[in-house]
Amino acid sequence: MKAILKGVVGILVLLVGLIILAPLLIPTDTIVSQITSQVEKTTGRTLAITGDSELSVFPELNITLNDVEFANMPSGSQPHMLTMEQLAVHIPWVSLLSGEFKLEQFVIKNPQILLEVDAAGQPNWQLFPTSATPNSAQVSSQQASGKTQLPSGFDIALGEVAIYGGTVTYQDAQAGTKQQLSDLKLSVMLPSLYQALMVEGAVTYQNQQFNIALTVDNPAQAIQSEDFKFVTTLRNELVNLDFNGEVLDQAQRFKGELVLAGDSVKALTQWQKVTLEAKDNAFNQFEVKGSMQFADDVFSLESLSAALDELKITGSAQVELKERLSITANVDLGMLDLNPYLPEPVVATEAPSEENAPAQPIVWDDSEIDLSALGQLDAHLVVRSTGLKARNVTLGENQLSVRLNQGNARVSLDKFVAYDGQGSGVITVNASVKPYHVETNFKLQGINAQPLLSDAIDFDKVLGKGSINWNLQTQGASQKQFVSRLNGNLAFEFKDGGVKGANLAEMVRKGQEMLKGNFSGLSEGINADFDPEQKTDFSALTGSFKFNHGVGRNTDLLLASPLIRVTGSGEVDLPKTFVDYRLVTGIVDTIEGQSSRDKSTGFKVPVRIKGPFHKVDTRLDLSGAAKDKAKDAVKDKLKDKFKGLFGG
Repeated sequence: MKAILKGVVGILVLLVGLIILAPLLIPTDTIVSQITSQVEKTTGRTLAITGDSELSVFPELNITLNDVEFANMPSGSQPHMLTMEQLAVHIPWVSLLSGEFKLEQFVIKNPQILLEVDAAGQPNWQLFPTSATPNSAQVSSQQASGKTQLPSGFDIALGEVAIYGGTVTYQDAQAGTKQQLSDLKLSVMLPSLYQALMVEGAVTYQNQQFNIALTVDNPAQAIQSEDFKFVTTLRNELVNLDFNGEVLDQAQRFKGELVLAGDSVKALTQWQKVTLEAKDNAFNQFEVKGSMQFADDVFSLESLSAALDELKITGSAQVELKERLSITANVDLGMLDLNPYLPEPVVATEAPSEENAPAQPIVWDDSEIDLSALGQLDAHLVVRSTGLKARNVTLGENQLSVRLNQGNARVSLDKFVAYDGQGSGVITVNASVKPYHVETNFKLQGINAQPLLSDAIDFDKVLGKGSINWNLQTQGASQKQFVSRLNGNLAFEFKDGGVKGANLAEMVRKGQEMLKGNFSGLSEGINADFDPEQKTDFSALTGSFKFNHGVGRNTDLLLASPLIRVTGSGEVDLPKTFVDYRLVTGIVDTIEGQSSRDKSTGFKVPVRIKGPFHKVDTRLDLSGAAKDKAKDAVKDKLKDKFKGLFGG
């Protein structure tokens, strides 16, 4: 028993002595030399340790390497793919005594990692270009396929790799892009190249810290450009991302399920140094879900389900990230309320505080409109909605097709249902040059005029249903210029409606009575201003305008009703917001209306409609009426009557 005890004590003393003397007995330089030579043999690149190397054996085997440098590929932009301030490796003695060499902990301080693709498309992370004993046919096959082959039996087992500080830079010489992650705080678990790799921690990108988690199901397959699966999550105060997918076709394609969400689009664009001016209730919460795929610089999103504020969007989309950004999409917007996203209308002057203050004139805005964004991308979009609201205009079911190409835009209204009618039309915009060129061509049928015109341009003086067709062109860089250079044609036809503001039949009857010598009621109604309570009914109203530099001229107005027949001609000057129009009104001699057999138009009187848009006067043109109808005796009688009326 004493002999056994002495033997055990002797062994313990020997082990303690070995632990104490091991750092002096084990040649550290030899270990470092073996490591560097093995790395170079395996990868074909040099690993240099230019700083001090330390070795300790208690309580575990610790190897610390300072100032480590790993060479880049020959065509790389910098000499080193990886440099680090310190690399510390912790190896438990148990693993050595059991015959299994395992790294318990791998600590990296301040690494500078460069991942790059050279001008020929070669990535610098392909570290194993050949197998352990390849023949020429195998090498040729691997080079042709672009695949990397790990040496036979090669594996890496890391208990934990902890990374503190440093940067990861990715740059692509072909695309001319460069991105960088900094302030790394990562923990990497790699039990084997053939088991799941797990990464957790935080990185900083463009001054924003992101918490990340990544799982790769088989790192060996990823290194060898074989198909593999991965799951990643990203959390940040600006955006959250979840992706569950796989990399296919030698890393040329990846696909999976994507969820992207955040609380503020405005904050996200501000982070990218793009100021998004928007109302408080616009461009806030967002979410995008779908099945995505990326291959050949084309990002596709199928089964798209997206939300922005109160908007709900479904459909599909595709983005080409090539020389020019190109977007293709086919989406359904549901009920689309654009009002939160439209700028407030320009107010030329402040409204007076007086209750009965006069209406203010219209002033066109001359500030320059910037359409340069149309030239930044190409697009083909098909957009449907069950309803659309823009300012006061409300549409039913509709469909828009949008094409953008080199700064030229074409917006096609394929389907339009609104205001009891339907229609179609096209808007084209050439924003590739200044002044911008705009052309519109629309056909609207069965439209209820009053609510449409009231909602669209705040004009509610026309009642009835009918059609409006126009082909108008303009050019400019501001609202004022567009209005001043408007050219083209507009035609309309309405039935069973009315014109608000004046009762032409009553005014003509008063004129007829005047020419007969009856001046009763003259001061009450003949020279009346616009009165919204008055109305001229019609069974048909047709006409057309020809616009030249913003001035619309009409020569074929026809209004027909049971009591009157009206023809007209004149001008609407949009730049000056002024109307000068002359109506010739004929009244049927009987008041039996449509049942009357009398088809004559009876007495005719011209009516002048003249004034700025905000204050239009409607008056009888008495001089014209006298010239057309009255005899000399009637003229003299009128003069006498006017002298008596005005005290002459």
